[in-house]
Amino acid sequence: MTELNRALAGAAEKGIISAHQVRDLEVYLADRGFRFGPAASDAAADRADAALDARAAEDSEQPRFIRGFHDILITIGIVVVLIGLWGLTGPLATLPVILVLAEILVRRQRLALPSVVLTLALVHWVAMTSMWLVDDHEDTWHPLTFTLVYVATFPIPLALFYWRYRVPLALAGLVLSIALTCVVAVLLAFERVLGIDVANPDYVLLLPLTLLVGALAVFAIAMRYDVSDPQRLTTRSDIAFWLHLAAAPALLYSLMGLVFLVNGGATWWDGQASFNQAASAIVIVAVFMLVGLVIDRRAFVTSGLLSLGGAIWTVLSKTNASLDSYVFIALAVVGVTVLFIGIFWQRLRRMVIDLLPETITARLHAAP
Repeated sequence: MTELNRALAGAAEKGIISAHQVRDLEVYLADRGFRFGPAASDAAADRADAALDARAAEDSEQPRFIRGFHDILITIGIVVVLIGLWGLTGPLATLPVILVLAEILVRRQRLALPSVVLTLALVHWVAMTSMWLVDDHEDTWHPLTFTLVYVATFPIPLALFYWRYRVPLALAGLVLSIALTCVVAVLLAFERVLGIDVANPDYVLLLPLTLLVGALAVFAIAMRYDVSDPQRLTTRSDIAFWLHLAAAPALLYSLMGLVFLVNGGATWWDGQASFNQAASAIVIVAVFMLVGLVIDRRAFVTSGLLSLGGAIWTVLSKTNASLDSYVFIALAVVGVTVLFIGIFWQRLRRMVIDLLPETITARLHAAP
């Protein structure tokens, strides 16, 4: 094998080009007088492509919240200490400890997993403390007013935490809490300003529509972070990961609400869902999986698995199949779907990306 052979093989091994592109390039250069050693066999090329796909699948979505067992060990200590303090002192001493640990482990040592756990600990602290403060008004305030006051307590602590420690999850939580606050504020405005009771069956679709708008806003912000870092080398990619993790189920179940509320609120669990609703749910889940492939985010695949299982359950229950049969068939179909998409993720993504215009794909995470 010549030096050029070795250089091209090395480029394929590092994922710069694929094994098939190596062969095409060798043919192109051979036609122009370059000489090569023996070309790789088709089997070897297929193995090289399979290895490349495996590496690409591992590298395509890696949020940086764990970097080794040291992070895990420290995180175990954080969880145990905070649980013990909460049991002994409640919220009084827990917040100072969270902030002290954040100064040491996040601001100074930049540990990834502890930063996630401390952010979640702060969210838990705000949730429990806020509930303790507003709990006395639960019976006197309107439910939407009570909810608005409660959710409005989250943005400021998360904003301050992100400003100080630059944890991606904190910024994602800030965006999500602002979106949720806006959704509740809009629902309250419908009632107070327009006199529309969102609990009235005549306006039953207002809730999922408002949630859908809020979820779309979170998704748009997530995509803004995604396209600003298509190589996924910075913390912007981590922020997008957390935002997509929240946006995907919010979008899915807002759409599911539109599907099911038109039928008087029938669900999978009460056995009243219709065949058309099940078919609509399958279409929605399929679209979500397609979106996940396009943007290379698996949250859009996993968020729809429960709904997919429920839809298959409903379709089969309309037949003469026994309970045992369609339960296991639904589980098997969902499992096969997950395995198929997981194993062939990169190949499926290449097929989808090839169908899109370059003006779109150029801004997305590259398909190997």
